[in-house]
Amino acid sequence: MASVSSPDQLSEQFQGHRPSADVSSSESLSSYDHNNSISLPISPTHHSSFPALELVEMMKERFAKLLLGEDMSGGGKGVYSALAISNAITNLSASVFGELWRLEPLAPQNRSMWEREMDWLLCVSDSIVELVPSTQDFPGGGTFETMVPRLRPDINLNLPALKKLDSMLLGILDGFRDSEFYYVDRGVIVDVDVAPKSETNLFPLSASSGRPSIWQEEKWWLPFPKVPQGGLSPGMRKRLQQSRECTHQILKAAMAINSNVLFEMKIPHVYLDNLSKSGRALVGDVIYHLLCADKFSPEYILDYLDLSSEYSTLETANRLEASMHIWRQKHQKGHVIRRKGRKSSWGGKVKGMVSHTKKHKLLAHRAENLLQNLRQKFPGLPQTALDMSKIQYNKDVGQAILESYSRVMESLAFNVLARIDDLIYIDDATKQHASSQSKYLFDEESLSVLYQYKDRGTK
Repeated sequence: MASVSSPDQLSEQFQGHRPSADVSSSESLSSYDHNNSISLPISPTHHSSFPALELVEMMKERFAKLLLGEDMSGGGKGVYSALAISNAITNLSASVFGELWRLEPLAPQNRSMWEREMDWLLCVSDSIVELVPSTQDFPGGGTFETMVPRLRPDINLNLPALKKLDSMLLGILDGFRDSEFYYVDRGVIVDVDVAPKSETNLFPLSASSGRPSIWQEEKWWLPFPKVPQGGLSPGMRKRLQQSRECTHQILKAAMAINSNVLFEMKIPHVYLDNLSKSGRALVGDVIYHLLCADKFSPEYILDYLDLSSEYSTLETANRLEASMHIWRQKHQKGHVIRRKGRKSSWGGKVKGMVSHTKKHKLLAHRAENLLQNLRQKFPGLPQTALDMSKIQYNKDVGQAILESYSRVMESLAFNVLARIDDLIYIDDATKQHASSQSKYLFDEESLSVLYQYKDRGTK
């Protein structure tokens, strides 16, 4: 796994170039579809404007839904508490950030809602502790050993880091308070009959059909960023590039935390029980033979696979992951049978299974290697079927908090990065258009001067 800068290093890097701001989403929040999720209404007013009694009642309502597992009938048919709190964090992020269509500071009421309700949800982690031995002194002399509570190591390490990343992302958005760019509705630009000719020439239509450019078609739902006629100023462009670099580091850190938490989660028995009996049938004969070849090359296999779309890439990842666990299960079963065979009278018959056991171990290792290479090639790949199954059946509340929090931070950083890239694209196109216009005017003036000298010479 690639090295990722720590949140403190990112903070120091960000402080050096942060615009005038304090601190305060695959382009969806997650590929995981939460069913029967909590509905968290948006609080329309600021933190301090809520009477203390209303805040207490709101907090009671949130924790009542968590304790009931989202089953408000109280019949015991609710989901696990871990899934309930994961849904709550995901839905809160969706209510506050949405899909982040513009680079602008978060609205005060949304920011207040995010900070207030995340404090409520994260306070659960303060009670997730482990007991560790500690030596204490008697008042009259001597020592004794006792067990004292301490935050669980994974929460103690990752939760402060996620809070830091959260604060830095909100600070980056605050940095776009007074900007040289603005946004207009998509129809204002795409409509050629209405938009000025100078604007439509920046992003030319297709020569064959007169349709909008590919960039416009792919992001037709987003508002269109507008920059000054000569492009962004050097200072603003530098701030934009620095914000992009910092956001990219935040994205890498959030992805690393999320992948580590998912890796530590237990594989649900439901997932293992529903696996196919044959890993070969899942990956196909061609991929199977390539995995069994004497010279194994993950790069060669990835070049052979159809990875032209996100759907086909995710489907390939699901098949590889499922076949990897099928072969691991067969290897473990063969290992158990082999140990029992040594003590029984039919041990000679078991020897024939040794080669198959080794083969299953080799195939599982190569499938895992190929899956790692696939994820490195496509770092923004959505969650696989196993990841979604882990989230759905996870019972560890601490892991649920870390996974959902890192996932929404990853989504927010991804969306901020995408909006910055869109703005840089528009700025480059605007400057290129301005440069070509000035060059055309210069050539036109040069030709007029040349013709004037030519006319004088003929006279």
